[in-house]
Amino acid sequence: MVNWLGTLLNGRPQQRDDLLFQLRTRSPHELWLVIVDASASTRRHQALSDAKGLLAQIFDDAYRQRARLALLTASGAEPKWQVQGLKASTGLRHWLDGLGAGGGTPLLAALAEAGRWLAIRQKRFPAEQQRLLLVTDGRLKNLPILEPLTCPGLLIDIERGPIRLGRSKVLAAQLQSEYRHIDELLPG
Repeated sequence: MVNWLGTLLNGRPQQRDDLLFQLRTRSPHELWLVIVDASASTRRHQALSDAKGLLAQIFDDAYRQRARLALLTASGAEPKWQVQGLKASTGLRHWLDGLGAGGGTPLLAALAEAGRWLAIRQKRFPAEQQRLLLVTDGRLKNLPILEPLTCPGLLIDIERGPIRLGRSKVLAAQLQSEYRHIDELLPG
């Protein structure tokens, strides 16, 4: 079974040897913290729609690997938790199908909330292996200096169109996370 999150954190796989495989039984458990930017700007150029396809694959991988998921959406006035540290389930498909873009970008608030939540979680489960997956177009009005989260991360940039601001690269660097553009990860 391919560990897609781990594989993508190591860069775009070029050959079969680049794929990481996951054993079904392992100790300690893994937690995948997924933050999804679903602001109005992600509707442009089918960005959120393509991200939903990638997220569906990641959720399926988490389910098969028995990883725990924490899912935080950033849209509207404030971020909203969908699940917090539960075992991945097929029920996430229903949430994903209904995910739409709109409103502002409370991404900075989502990152702050995620940082607080991770700190508490790490105290409760010190052996748990935590990973961050941030899906965003990086279209923020201002980008202050950010503190990195306490786990390895991958930022998937979904910004598309003829004019790209490129703020996701800056955001990934500040968070000390790997950076990938969604076009690198989609087949085709």
